[in-house]
Amino acid sequence: MLRHFGLDLLDWHRGRLTSRRLALLIRHLPRDSATVRATEGEAAEWSVTDYLLAAVVDHLAAANWMFSLVNSDGESEQPDMPEPVPRPVRAGTAAEPRSFPAPESPEPLPAPHELSSFFR
Repeated sequence: MLRHFGLDLLDWHRGRLTSRRLALLIRHLPRDSATVRATEGEAAEWSVTDYLLAAVVDHLAAANWMFSLVNSDGESEQPDMPEPVPRPVRAGTAAEPRSFPAPESPEPLPAPHELSSFFR
């Protein structure tokens, strides 16, 4: 018999356990349970904190990359865009590749005579 903390799952079949109560028990299973791992895949191991930390790392990497681009001279080789932290994929869903948006090409800087005419 399947028992967990004195609960017999056959009680649902016998009419002693309501469908609502069974659904509630299943919905609130611990993240490390076999049922949650089967339905969520490796995403079951990640908490909200893990996702937030991955987002922080991605944003810091993008900010550092932008800082290095802005502070480098135009002749040096530009650093590669950072790769985002891989996120787990939920079971039964296709993995969507995550990437940072492509940087827009900067507008050409105005010539000195254009700047001087602007301030007249």
